[in-house]
Amino acid sequence: MKKRKGEDEPWAPEPEVMAETTDIEGRWRDLDRLLLRPGILVGPGFEPGIDTRDMIRNDCRVLVIGAGGLGCELLKDLALTGFGNLEVIDMDTIDVSNLNRQFLFRMRDVGQPKAKIAAERVMERVKGVNVVPHYCRIEDKDSSFFDQFQIIVLGLDSLEARSYINAVVCGFLEYEPDGSPILTTIKPMVDGGTEGFKGHARVIIPGMTPCFQCSMWLFPPQVTFPLCTLAETPRSPAHCIEFVHLIQWGQDRTGETFDPDNPEHMKWIYEQAAKRAEQYSISGVTYSLTQGVVKNIIPAIASTNAIVAATCALETLKIATMCSKGMEVFMQYTGTDGVYMRTFQNEKDPNCIVCSAGVPVEVEATTTLQKFIDVLLKDSRFKNKISKPSVSLQGENLYMQAPPILEEETRPNLLRPLRTLMGGEGGILNINDKRLKGILRVQVIFKTTDVDMDTAGGG
Repeated sequence: MKKRKGEDEPWAPEPEVMAETTDIEGRWRDLDRLLLRPGILVGPGFEPGIDTRDMIRNDCRVLVIGAGGLGCELLKDLALTGFGNLEVIDMDTIDVSNLNRQFLFRMRDVGQPKAKIAAERVMERVKGVNVVPHYCRIEDKDSSFFDQFQIIVLGLDSLEARSYINAVVCGFLEYEPDGSPILTTIKPMVDGGTEGFKGHARVIIPGMTPCFQCSMWLFPPQVTFPLCTLAETPRSPAHCIEFVHLIQWGQDRTGETFDPDNPEHMKWIYEQAAKRAEQYSISGVTYSLTQGVVKNIIPAIASTNAIVAATCALETLKIATMCSKGMEVFMQYTGTDGVYMRTFQNEKDPNCIVCSAGVPVEVEATTTLQKFIDVLLKDSRFKNKISKPSVSLQGENLYMQAPPILEEETRPNLLRPLRTLMGGEGGILNINDKRLKGILRVQVIFKTTDVDMDTAGGG
């Protein structure tokens, strides 16, 4: 073995370590260089040794959400990085259009669940890894399902899905009285996303780094077209397509619900859009463009998926082992004009309704529990997020909406002063509601009453 520059002796794992590698000799050689020796760039608490390597292979459970273009790359990278226990959840089936970039799938797999086929292919190619598929929506799983994993990696393509899983994971978070997060309740997430030649990767450590809700401002608003432009002055192929999709469909096919996955429906949209484009001397309406506009599809680039997935897999390894300092906390990739990557740290929102220690709510000192609930329902920050809230304090139920026996038992508290129920001081209340995906923590602040010193004491 050649000596490495700057080293007196070439590095190699101990013989007993080499003997314990399975299936392919030297398979984990590169991983061993990270995990079996100390370094100056390691994270806090890193303990080099074979136990660390065995931990990610045998004990660390990782959930990958999404088995599309990014999800396929994530599963492959995580398996080759040494993670031995993976699970993947996806609600979609394989379509012919997926085959150009979702490399785990073949023509014979069309119509099959993505999660099932992806799991099978990874286990075929990477010996020793176990991948459990779940063909369902993430909403079909309760919180206990997500709580069993050490790390959750996201390969999603929608803001709604990201917001949902972010709320679920932040719902596990608990805080100390001083506002610091309890470390054992933190469940790290690594989020990846791609859009054409652009992509991102971010690390979310609930309670310590910004959560998804804290950085919603990073996402640009969805492109929309004024209806007057679509109806009267179309200027582009997209205008023609959207007119047929949003207006003409309801006029010509009254009572029939448009299904974007129905080929006959999509073909009708395309044909009518082509006719309208011809009327206005607009060129460029194609079937593929019609699909892209109606479904809001942005062409996926395989190389972007590979770059973002590799970043996510590396950050997952860092979180699991602390073999290196983690990314802070957002990576942005642009491949349109060359290759450009940068990282930057977002600010955590101290009043985030999802991950903060408590959203501040100020009320009068004489406020009853019922009045406090009314204040929450009228607060614009919680609009459409709560409807029938239940309230608890440090595990004690102050008021429960259900089941009926608990509602009846806690109903008398509604007329009692909230300050009395909280022991005379403000603090953190936990709010549960069927509309919430996790727990809403509210910091109650009682207003102080100013005393007129001229009249105090009757003088």
